Amino acid sequence: MFIKNEYINREYSWLLFNKRVLEQAADKSVPLFERCKFFSIFCSNLDEFYMVRVGSLFNQDSVSPKTRENKTKLTAEEQLCGIFSETKKLTALAGKIFAELKKDLKENGVRQERGKLSDKQKAELKKYFTSSVLPFLSPMVLDAKHPLMRFENAHVYLVMRLERGERKMLGVMPLPAKVKPFYVFSGKKTSFITLEDMVKELGHLAFSGYKCLSRALVRVTRNADFETDEADCDSEYDYDFAKYLKEKIEMRSSFGAVRLETDGIGDDEMDFLTENLNIKNKQCFTLSYPLDCKYLSKIDTVLPESEAEKFKYTPFRPKGAKETDGSLIARVMRGDMFLSYPYDSFGTLVRLLEECAESKEVASIKITIYRLDSHSRIVEALKRASENGIEVTVVIELCARFDEENNLYYAHVLKEAGCTIFYGVGNYKVHSKIISIVLNRNGEAKYITHLGTGNYNENTSKLYTDLNVITSNDAIGRDGAAFFRNLAIGNIEQDYEKLLIAPHSLKSGLMKYVERETEKAERGEPAAIFAKMNSLTDLDMINKFVKASSAGVKINLVVRGICCLLPGLEGKTENIRVRSIVGRFLEHSRIYCFGANGEDVFISSADLMTRNTDKRVEIATPILSDDIKKEVFGKMKLMLADNVKARELTSEGTYVPVMRADGEKKVNSQEDLL
Repeated sequence: MFIKNEYINREYSWLLFNKRVLEQAADKSVPLFERCKFFSIFCSNLDEFYMVRVGSLFNQDSVSPKTRENKTKLTAEEQLCGIFSETKKLTALAGKIFAELKKDLKENGVRQERGKLSDKQKAELKKYFTSSVLPFLSPMVLDAKHPLMRFENAHVYLVMRLERGERKMLGVMPLPAKVKPFYVFSGKKTSFITLEDMVKELGHLAFSGYKCLSRALVRVTRNADFETDEADCDSEYDYDFAKYLKEKIEMRSSFGAVRLETDGIGDDEMDFLTENLNIKNKQCFTLSYPLDCKYLSKIDTVLPESEAEKFKYTPFRPKGAKETDGSLIARVMRGDMFLSYPYDSFGTLVRLLEECAESKEVASIKITIYRLDSHSRIVEALKRASENGIEVTVVIELCARFDEENNLYYAHVLKEAGCTIFYGVGNYKVHSKIISIVLNRNGEAKYITHLGTGNYNENTSKLYTDLNVITSNDAIGRDGAAFFRNLAIGNIEQDYEKLLIAPHSLKSGLMKYVERETEKAERGEPAAIFAKMNSLTDLDMINKFVKASSAGVKINLVVRGICCLLPGLEGKTENIRVRSIVGRFLEHSRIYCFGANGEDVFISSADLMTRNTDKRVEIATPILSDDIKKEVFGKMKLMLADNVKARELTSEGTYVPVMRADGEKKVNSQEDLL
């Protein structure tokens, strides 16, 4: 049901992506503690998918149940039924992989206790529980005075069937948020128990005077999808969007339930929960692994650091920028700089901003911000620049999902420092990654422009692969300065000299290059497209690729996540190859190359998704330096040669490992770049 002609349903494709993440947890070539982290990421991904995508489908089903999506023509209800069915398969696979992880941990001297404990362990655990957990518990018995219980989003609860005299009732208790996620037992051998299992084992102590007949852990996922369309808001000039968004965020915890997870629960308790939450049985999942797996991302702390290192990736230090002795401003003025995270240091960009903040030549610094680190050196540099009398303008996107509160905080901090703050334009999220620095040299404007594929976030720059160019090119500099002027006046329909900017010119601009390659193929000339992105869902772009493939254009795509284009169909997509790479780092860069030898190369903040091309302010910048162009195209070719972490999308809509010929060298693109 999820595949029709040359199209794959978006939600199904995402579930296939998360399955590839889960498979990393089963890959014995990945260090053991890193496998545990991949399992945690899989669970976190699925949580967000239910909160956002499933939540959105429920919203659509309630408002417009007959509407069909534009590729496989499924209604929201049909998609939801398919998602629930696929989730059951996915969680069953996850249960098997978790069991294998536990076994491998035990064989390597780390035992996770689930089930029977020794008498010594029971005594030790009870002592710890009584002193360090019990005081933070908030038990509640549901009766006539407390008939209902509020189940908060993504929080684990202990549900108990209780008896007191002849009365039977339900006890409910949330797991405390401020308590450590696991307890490590004393002794020579390393063993630990999670907070979940600890509370399930001893939670009855919080219900003194009651007899416990049964107990189970439950976790509710709620719809967290909300729209921030200005049509919902007061349009008067004094309207405070930040206040409106804060109210929306506070509403999230009250949205409807979309999923219930348990570790096994009685029929009566399940009936109570489904009725209380107003959900159906198909939205309920029984897991054979912990309901909250965030603890797996910290599992290395159960061992001393010296022992834990052998179960983790070998640490590495990003390279500092070449030729950084002296002024970075002078270095950029001599020629374009290229930074590839995480292999190059994010500190180079920070250092450039710090130098600009102290420079007498710098007149203004303007930047778009989508996501920031919780301790941002970028913000400190901007504050310093403002304090030194430099005009600092920050376009901060308050609607960056799940980062809204952090961005509200930084908007306030920067405003207090004297920076000019605004929140974007109309109903378009500003997702661009651009810094425009204007220098005044003897009355003449000179420009330094940074353009990148990822956020200005020091933390994720160590984990995500992103590409960046810093240029003093006048044409791009003029475009950058004009971009910020146009944002300030709400003008999104402007053409630029070099930059392609959504929603006006990015998609149409890239399409012209696809059409150029199509025309070359029709003339019998070599024609090729190489592209890398996180997701491919835009129907217009997909149809352009299909037409190009039919004409004979060789199209090689590296799509990490969602891909709604089915390759390998005779007469339609037979010239299209799609690969996905899931590895140590999150592949996040977007690259668009046109021509058999990469004659035209762009890097971009935008995926080829309708939300990016039509509903956001995005930038694609051409690479003008021949050396950098060669380097970016080389990275593209390396990823297409990956035969270790790469998976290929088949014409049946499944992903399979890329097969190596006998004697063929292993190519792990990320490790090679390291």
